[in-house]
Amino acid sequence: MAKIIGGIGTSHVPTIAMAYDRDKRSDPDWAPLFEGYEPVAKWMAGRKPDVLVFFYNDHATTFLFDHYPTFALGVSDQYPIADEGLGPRPVPPLRGHAPLARHMAVSLVNEEFDISVFQDLPIDHGCHSPLTMFWPPAPDWPGRIVPIEVNVLQHPLPTPQRCYKLGQAVRRAVESWPEDLKVVVVGTGGLSHQLNGERAGFNNPRWDLEFLDLIERDPGKLAAMRHADYIRLGGTEGAEEIMWLAMRGALSDRVKKIHQNYYLPMTSAMAVALFEEPAIA
Repeated sequence: MAKIIGGIGTSHVPTIAMAYDRDKRSDPDWAPLFEGYEPVAKWMAGRKPDVLVFFYNDHATTFLFDHYPTFALGVSDQYPIADEGLGPRPVPPLRGHAPLARHMAVSLVNEEFDISVFQDLPIDHGCHSPLTMFWPPAPDWPGRIVPIEVNVLQHPLPTPQRCYKLGQAVRRAVESWPEDLKVVVVGTGGLSHQLNGERAGFNNPRWDLEFLDLIERDPGKLAAMRHADYIRLGGTEGAEEIMWLAMRGALSDRVKKIHQNYYLPMTSAMAVALFEEPAIA
């Protein structure tokens, strides 16, 4: 049986990828970010997961506003790196686990999640910007992903509660897969930032730290909030935090947060949190 061994919540700011690709590890402005991911990378190298189920959002790179799905599940063996205007990143195409993904598609539809399904489409920084920080290709990716795109751009957005329930359904789908696989669930986005309007440049560190606390010990409180609450507290792009809720929904009540890092160097608060499931005898 496939087993979820942990979860990761992470920001997906595109400059994380730029700092990695340009080897800014020793730059004083970027060193705190790299140091914050080191425990996550070490944990991943030690636990060696086979598959990452990855909740992310597309930034109108592959899914455009004439058809932007609420939830879209990738079911391919491979996904190209999207060209977001400067050419694709110098990393290999992402490797998918098609059999598990297709099993998940059936399971989610049977649980009344009317998801879109896609093949072979490019994936943008919403997924791979933080991925290289804790699962770097050397020279290829250490394992495979199952990408799940979440709409956080075009209203109406899925509710926080719906995203939390999606994560719970994903857990049931993973645990019903008969092959022995070690799975880590990742949710990206946020934390507080706003890129437009009168509050452009807005951050709220107090809310960010409260969110990082609640996502471990009381995710139900976060799931009960409205989008208006997330936007008021964390800016318009703070709505991305619902993807952390999808990740948290896929974890058990016994999961423990074993590492967290928070860094606010510019317009976007960058955070990473690592959750570990208890060992099963």
